[in-house]
Amino acid sequence: MKKPNILLITSDQQHFDTIGAFNSEIATPNLDRLVKEGTTFNRAYCPNPTCTPSRASIITGLYPSQHGAWTLGTKLMEDRHTIGEDFQENGYRTSLIGKAHFQPLRSNEEYTSLEAYPTLQDLDFWENYDEGFYGFEHIELARNHTNEAHVGQHYALWMEGKGCENWRDYFVSPTGTMDRKEEHHWPIPEKYHYNTWIAERTNDRLKQHADNDENFFLWASFFDPHPPYLVPEPWDTMYDPEKLTIPKGMEGEHKNNPPHFQLTQEKDPDFSAYNETKMGAHGYHSHRVSEERHKKLTATYYGMVSMMDKYIGEILDQLDELGIADNTIVVFTTDHGHFFGQHGLQYKGGFHYEDLIKLPFIVRYPQKVPAGRVSDAMQSLVDLAPTFLKFADIPVPKAITGVDQSKVWMGEKEAVRDHVICEFHHEPTAIHQKTYVDERYKITVYYNQTYGEIFDLESDPGENHNLWDDPEYKELKQELLLKYIWAELGKESMPMPRIWGA
Repeated sequence: MKKPNILLITSDQQHFDTIGAFNSEIATPNLDRLVKEGTTFNRAYCPNPTCTPSRASIITGLYPSQHGAWTLGTKLMEDRHTIGEDFQENGYRTSLIGKAHFQPLRSNEEYTSLEAYPTLQDLDFWENYDEGFYGFEHIELARNHTNEAHVGQHYALWMEGKGCENWRDYFVSPTGTMDRKEEHHWPIPEKYHYNTWIAERTNDRLKQHADNDENFFLWASFFDPHPPYLVPEPWDTMYDPEKLTIPKGMEGEHKNNPPHFQLTQEKDPDFSAYNETKMGAHGYHSHRVSEERHKKLTATYYGMVSMMDKYIGEILDQLDELGIADNTIVVFTTDHGHFFGQHGLQYKGGFHYEDLIKLPFIVRYPQKVPAGRVSDAMQSLVDLAPTFLKFADIPVPKAITGVDQSKVWMGEKEAVRDHVICEFHHEPTAIHQKTYVDERYKITVYYNQTYGEIFDLESDPGENHNLWDDPEYKELKQELLLKYIWAELGKESMPMPRIWGA
């Protein structure tokens, strides 16, 4: 029997409630198609609410505290084992098209980075690059989000190949001419947008595999809807800001939360006490946004999701046209969530609300994974690695700490998880937290701090009432702390089996 292909499609920083099948205010016909043809898991979580740690967990099956890329600006060391290596050893072709973000934008003498300046924008280097990259034998990369200065690598080469010699005009300094303060409308023509590039190059790779009758593990990694909030026409005016439900915080909801929550609501907050490295931390700034701007940002964010959905559809259509859809496991998810007003917060950071750590997560595998099903079974991105390997009948490395979800995906088991853990570690000591989530409750603990958070997701799904200091929940707090400790012990990596008594 032929082994299944694996197609992982990810967005970047997408809120779980931005799929049209579950939210009538946004149009995502192609993701809706996946919902209809596969199983949606409505309790999927990231292991870290920032890019590099979560993305590294996808390909290692390890938590950020285990694989070492523990925050943004760190690097997944090249000696870490990835599942791409396992797939290649078992006859699969492996590719990554789009965003990698396994390495930082800066290098030093001790830690070099291929995704750092000036290599990032050395087009001759990338045109001739033919080495492997974290288990992917074929890569086509870019690093920027919308008009960021980091544009380069294979995306810039593609634009030039398409005749777009003035591509720098659509990006900000130092390489481009676009104003960094521009929002909403991105003047880049859609035919040169990175969504177009990712879909085209993914489809070309799929055709090669189909023509050669090859099994593949392919990751199509989109950049949107990660801010800056910019999208080409007509997507920039697709949604009327006045007709959207705009998320907002609840008055006084942060009064029982740790102090950094309250600081985010100030106009000019002082976060210096949290800034040990002087490099800043995601989310540790003012989150105040005017109501008018808030509405427009939401509309643009939705437009970015809808445009990306169009190009996801082109990839799904290619599977059908090539006749390989029935033997291809398609997983759609994102690396972490997003705030666009929930709890008075914007973007991301050290705030483990469901909006930031819960993910859209859809699995399609015709005749194997039930169609049109919605499951409450808990999932984590660390589970993708062992589950993919299991479906491919490849032994799962003993070091992997994610769990095999294959029987849950196929509907043969209700669940294999009763909890998930999410980590955030942005500074050596000042910003270090972990969250344990089970079927009903959530607890967040902070290194060297007596404050924390407890939410009852059943009676308080909006997470507006922190129970940490409520005396009526003292016993629950003790129980959850113990469960969290057990969970930490349970996820210890054990790569070496015991083979003798002494």
